[in-house]
Amino acid sequence: MSEIPAFDADTNTSIVADIPEAAEVFAAAQRLTGIIHRTPLMTSRAINAAAGAEIFFKCEHLQKVGAFKARGAANAVALLPAGTALVATHSSGNHGAALAWAAAERGMKCTVVMPDNAPLAKREAVAAYGAEIIYCAPTLEARESTLADVVARTGAHVVPPFDDRRIIAGQGTVAQEIIGQCREQCFTPDLVVAPVGGGGLLAGVGLAISALAPEVKVLGAEPAGADDAQRSFRSGQRVTEQSPDTMADGLRTTLGLRNFVLIRRTINDVVTVSEADILAAMKLIWRRTKQLVEPSAAVSLAAVLAHPARFKNKRVVLVLTGGNMDLATVGDLMR
Repeated sequence: MSEIPAFDADTNTSIVADIPEAAEVFAAAQRLTGIIHRTPLMTSRAINAAAGAEIFFKCEHLQKVGAFKARGAANAVALLPAGTALVATHSSGNHGAALAWAAAERGMKCTVVMPDNAPLAKREAVAAYGAEIIYCAPTLEARESTLADVVARTGAHVVPPFDDRRIIAGQGTVAQEIIGQCREQCFTPDLVVAPVGGGGLLAGVGLAISALAPEVKVLGAEPAGADDAQRSFRSGQRVTEQSPDTMADGLRTTLGLRNFVLIRRTINDVVTVSEADILAAMKLIWRRTKQLVEPSAAVSLAAVLAHPARFKNKRVVLVLTGGNMDLATVGDLMR
């Protein structure tokens, strides 16, 4: 594991005290039993040959709402104060759908602030779960200010998309399942790779792996056009502003503060991939596994294909984060 640099200026004591512990991941796993799916591990001989490694896909695109986000949202909603009637968040899609679903399951109302360039499939999914959608400009500042207006007007309880200990703990159950499934098959992976945007998934995975199987390396993968996590991890200074340019819409968000603290403590590195790498990996998954994953999910395989020396002859678990994309764009991407 990389040496952890000194805390940056915005990593204050109150935030450090508010990050989850591994026990919260394990409690979340118990809490979510029977609520979410235990998603499968999938393999492909053709992809193994192309990668020069033994690849296991953790199929979170087959999760409730089509994304791992169901884990964190369901955990957060389960921990809300009694009597909570309305929740709200901002999201480019998957977290919004997950929160709308989790809230509806418990009879709550939900409002989701979404950027006006969010994929149609994700907008439709949020609406289908009964949430009110409020659109805003596609910037983090616009999302947060619009959400603040919603809270001031309605008194809604905010469930953040990633920078929240309940969310991180819920997402960490992905890794607990991974380790359990690998042990059932009598092996321990060498590496686990997870895409990183806001960092809730990678932080949760790092937290769980560090407690359950510290010998396993954890890597983050992100688009080169949205490389704030790599720059933050390697410099020790959290990047708070960027202008993302990537087809992986779920990874355009800037790394959250709690997530940054945990990622620096528990993972080994963050690697980046080009847009061409993402597209090639996504096409390979579609063709060889017949699984329709979204661009953000393909970033994990793209990392293996783009950096083969790091993964050669290793057993690698890749998290396929989601499968929510506009079907109308599939033909364009294949061309």
